[in-house]
Amino acid sequence: MKDQTRWQLWLTIAANFALFYGVAQSDALAVSGIKGLLVGAANLLPVGLALIVTSVANGLLNAAAKARLVFLRWHFALPGHRAFSRHGPTDPRIDMSRLKDSLGDTFPRTPGDENRLWYRFYKDVESETAILHAHREFLFTRDYAAFSFLFLFGFGTAAVFMVQSLRVSLIYCAVLLLQFLVVRHSAATYGVRLGTTVLARHAAKTVWISG
Repeated sequence: MKDQTRWQLWLTIAANFALFYGVAQSDALAVSGIKGLLVGAANLLPVGLALIVTSVANGLLNAAAKARLVFLRWHFALPGHRAFSRHGPTDPRIDMSRLKDSLGDTFPRTPGDENRLWYRFYKDVESETAILHAHREFLFTRDYAAFSFLFLFGFGTAAVFMVQSLRVSLIYCAVLLLQFLVVRHSAATYGVRLGTTVLARHAAKTVWISG
């Protein structure tokens, strides 16, 4: 699954790399135009170093750390921890009463139990097209959010030291912050969507079996 999103992640890295290089060379561009930008290519070493450091740092963020970053929760971060108590009841696709009947008229009472039961449901439907699509979108945006968080600190810090214009560097940092906020929100939305889609598909199968 992650191999399928790898090329998308590298495109986002390349786009951030290009933007950072353009900002880093903004002074040369203002003075000498495109020629100054090309001449400034000799200064790519610090830019490449920032990219390498960012990529390595992303490897230090495990799935749990990325979940905390995306869902802004330290404990019980995943949507599965609230699948039956919060997310499921708000999704009109899910027949919660049917699910409750199939579970002996009771739902899990703790976040840990909710996530374990949700994961059991997920394993039953993980190969379905709707689940694969939702899972792929979540993995991509989750990893993109982690990268954008690191870009904010890695490239943002480098820009402050490399760009002479404080205004340009602050605008660039604001763009990086906006990128992180937007992508993080998208990842959280896709994560919840994956969680509720699993419940919806399982409920639909339960209805069919019972009917």
